[in-house]
Amino acid sequence: MNSNITDTNDFFKDKVLGHPAGLFVLFFTEMWERFSFYGMRALLVLFFTASLFDEGWGWPREHASALFGSYVGLVYLSTMLGGYFADKIIGFRWAIVVGALLMTLGHGAMAVETPFFIYTGLALLVFGNGFFKPNITSIISEMYKNHQEKKDGAYTIFYMGVNAGAFFGILLCGYLGEKVGWSYGFGLAGIFMLFGLIQFWLAQNIFGDIGLKPKKEEQVKISEDDNDKRVPFSKGQLVLITICSVVGILWILNDPAAKISEGSFNIFDFQILGLEGNNFVIITALVLFLGLLIYRLTKYSQLTKEKLIAVTFFAFLTIFFWAIFEQSPNTLTVFAKDYTDRILEGTSAYIFKVINTLIAIVPLGIITWVLWLLFKQTFAKYKWSNIILATSFVIVWGVTIWMISNEFKASSYNIIYSNVNGKTEEVKIISSEAYKENDVIKVKDIQSLSIYDQKEESKGKNKIENGYLIDGKGNQVGECLAANVVGFSKESKPGAFGTTVNNVDVVITNSFGKSVSKKIKISSEEKSLLNVGDEILVKIAHSIKYDLDQASETTATISSINSAVEIPASWFSILNSLFIIAFAPLFSKWWESKYNPSANMKYGIGMFLLAIGMACVAFGANGIEPGAKTASVSIIWLILVYLFHTMGELCISPVGLSYVSKLVPARMIAFMFGVWYLAVAIGMKGAGKFGENIDKIADTEGISYFFWMLTIVSVVVGVISILFEPIVKKLMHGVR
Repeated sequence: MNSNITDTNDFFKDKVLGHPAGLFVLFFTEMWERFSFYGMRALLVLFFTASLFDEGWGWPREHASALFGSYVGLVYLSTMLGGYFADKIIGFRWAIVVGALLMTLGHGAMAVETPFFIYTGLALLVFGNGFFKPNITSIISEMYKNHQEKKDGAYTIFYMGVNAGAFFGILLCGYLGEKVGWSYGFGLAGIFMLFGLIQFWLAQNIFGDIGLKPKKEEQVKISEDDNDKRVPFSKGQLVLITICSVVGILWILNDPAAKISEGSFNIFDFQILGLEGNNFVIITALVLFLGLLIYRLTKYSQLTKEKLIAVTFFAFLTIFFWAIFEQSPNTLTVFAKDYTDRILEGTSAYIFKVINTLIAIVPLGIITWVLWLLFKQTFAKYKWSNIILATSFVIVWGVTIWMISNEFKASSYNIIYSNVNGKTEEVKIISSEAYKENDVIKVKDIQSLSIYDQKEESKGKNKIENGYLIDGKGNQVGECLAANVVGFSKESKPGAFGTTVNNVDVVITNSFGKSVSKKIKISSEEKSLLNVGDEILVKIAHSIKYDLDQASETTATISSINSAVEIPASWFSILNSLFIIAFAPLFSKWWESKYNPSANMKYGIGMFLLAIGMACVAFGANGIEPGAKTASVSIIWLILVYLFHTMGELCISPVGLSYVSKLVPARMIAFMFGVWYLAVAIGMKGAGKFGENIDKIADTEGISYFFWMLTIVSVVVGVISILFEPIVKKLMHGVR
């Protein structure tokens, strides 16, 4: 990008915290973009897996993980498209505007919650991220190209904006989505993306000529300065890359579609060599692409070839890092929702409320102070941009204070209600509404019904007593009642391309002789084994929640009250951003010291820390029986997971792209960044593939076994990284 028209020294005339005011325009633009991205992402799997009674889509976890993996994978693949358009056609600035606009529309579409708008919203978010993500940092690079000594500090400040946005996005969008309604969480993400877009557009002149339409002179200059051996792409190689790319895109789209539609939509519906078509095509595409990559590596000069091999090795390790790290918004969020005791009472609840208040108010106060410093420097020239930014902060303060106030009002109510069997049960709910003992309220009785497999009794895992199902540890895990099959029906599966699911219609006679009609989702295989008139056992698990609208039919009487809080399942994801802000300076000092480890050691340490995190949650889940859909594990295990995973991220995430820029010749940067982002995309999709198997493994071996498997994979990859250190060190030729 040629920005000679702009003297970069001019940027340092209006300074905030020793840096150009323009850096903080980018800081707040990126902060609101990350707010929207992470805020929506924290809700995605929760929304898909929430029951229809909870206004979700009621998908199995496997299907939600499949779509999640494809979405985040496409987000990283799209950066190649956005980077190309910015470099060759529209420039950084317009790419940011286009990306922000697409993401605003995407979040707005998702707030509608219908299948058409959810999928349209996800598509817009993929392309929007592609245009936005790679280009905003390019403007920083141009601003500081004659001030290299200030660049590290600039990126540190900028990435604080990244983590501040992620922190508040997950905290506020997650809270609204889980406590009020999914559309409110999705909508809030869109509102702040819009604020980020408008304030950037109104203040863009602060960047001078940087980021305008690209010129050809710089491309020529790079070519003149680079005397290394050229290995141009032949037409055949370009065709092969195109074929692999098209097949890869089709696969990443078809994989979740085939699962969600139960096979009714599948463009690779065939088998070759014993492999399903979906698996065959992606394996073939990856083998062809790797073959081309290896072939091209052999054609470069020895020095370039060895450096590129080192980069490729780190890209390979990166796949496994992201596949395991990205369990955070996927299986770890599911674990937080269904298997973690998130209800705190009494003193514990009060301590959490105080801590939650501090971690929300203190960072927001600091960022508001930075906003005030920016106002003092830029308000005269960019009044409307500052007014828009100020408005966004008024709203975020308002939502934060409302959230805190709501949490301090929350109480736990022990309530008595009648279950399906006609018997009274006492359970606990959380509400911010004020009630007294003996008040009658409306609650949602969200029931999960399934046909009970009597083989579980013969295995000694469960037994039935007085209409209740008792697990191997003597815990009551639901009702188990006799029912008569009276018919079969079908209903549409939300967001599944017109696919229908089978129901068996049953009548349950409870202990008081009352008949209760129910529908149970069944597979085609289960349907083939049933006939009208059959008597079966039905397992019923309950999730009792306060009805915000007080419109449900189920009534309950309050028996006792206590101060309490229910931590949202998405809340635990904020710990990643919080720990990054806390530990990043310490790791930075470590890298600058004489004890700075090699690249391989950093990857090894990072993977071992990832393993320790997964081992924590695996250990915490040890007592959960195979097949259990709920449990009450302590929150400490999830806190430890995010602590160790964040330290692992600090070892690995900043290192990878740094080595691409250090080891790769300038003319090849774009291609190798493409290879790198391809590796990240594969890792993201790998996270979804891991997540797809959580129920299969949890049902047979227990959910702890799933996390122990991820622990072992992390350790193996870490060992590989350390063992290859001597070889990779030689390949890097002194680059650190």
